[in-house]
Parts: sequence; C-alpha cells; structure tokens
Amino acid sequence: MASQQRTPAQPPAPTQTRRVTASCVDALLALLSALAAGATAGVSVLNGVVEIRPQSPVVWAAALGAAFGLSFLNHVLLTFATRASIGKLLTGIRVVRMSDGGRPTLLRLLGRWLFGFYWMVVFVPIHVATDSDVEQQDAVGLRVVGRGATLS
Repeated sequence: MASQQRTPAQPPAPTQTRRVTASCVDALLALLSALAAGATAGVSVLNGVVEIRPQSPVVWAAALGAAFGLSFLNHVLLTFATRASIGKLLTGIRVVRMSDGGRPTLLRLLGRWLFGFYWMVVFVPIHVATDSDVEQQDAVGLRVVGRGATLS
C-alpha cells in the first residue's frame, strides 16, 4: 500500500464584509491618531490666544508619524501578540500562517503590512475606477480566517 499524505483542509475565508469592516476600523483608528497628533502639534498659545497652524510642516510630520506608527503597532506588533489587529479582533477574524495555521512571524507580518500599502496605492484606485469586484488578497504566506477556524 502506498502511503497517502493528507493535506490539511483550508478553513473557509471570512466574508468580504468582515474583512472590509476590519480594514475600515483599522484605517479609521490610524486616521484619528493622525488628526489628534497633527492638531496637538499645530496648537500654539500666544498671549492667551489659541491658534492652530495646519500649514506647519511639524503638523504634517506629527500626523504622518502617528498614522504610520499606530498602523505599525496595530498591524505588526499587536497582530504578532494576538494574531489580530484591533479591527480584526472586533470583527472576529485573525491572521494565521497559510501553511499550517500557526502563529505568524514578525517578518511575515512586516511584509504583509508593507503589502497593504502597495495594495492601497496601486490596486484600490484601479478597482474603484473600473468598478470591479476584486476581493482583498492574502499575502506573504499569511491568511485571514475566522477566529474559531482551525486547520485540520
């Protein structure tokens, strides 16, 4: 008898609605942190008068730094610790290794985070302009699954 290798069954991917909702929550958190940091950096008080100077480069540097910093913390470090970003935790999905369903490595999470920017800059505008229905992609050997899903 020839030995048969059993390939693990892949759990079903979460719905596109759950994935998009998680992405929107994560994006909203980064945007709100950018607005808060920018507003804080741009406020000056002179003679009891509060001024906000949005044209200042310090405001934009603080806003970009906060947005990218929170995004990194959320998508790389928090996901490394919990297998999910804040948006994924709220929507009941998580990130696993595609090969065996194990915990993602820090390097793969960093690659996935960078791929997200590439996807956002290149593919999202194309899909919006052409009104296509292409779904979000898994990248760098990581997969998004439901929180209770296991690989057999």
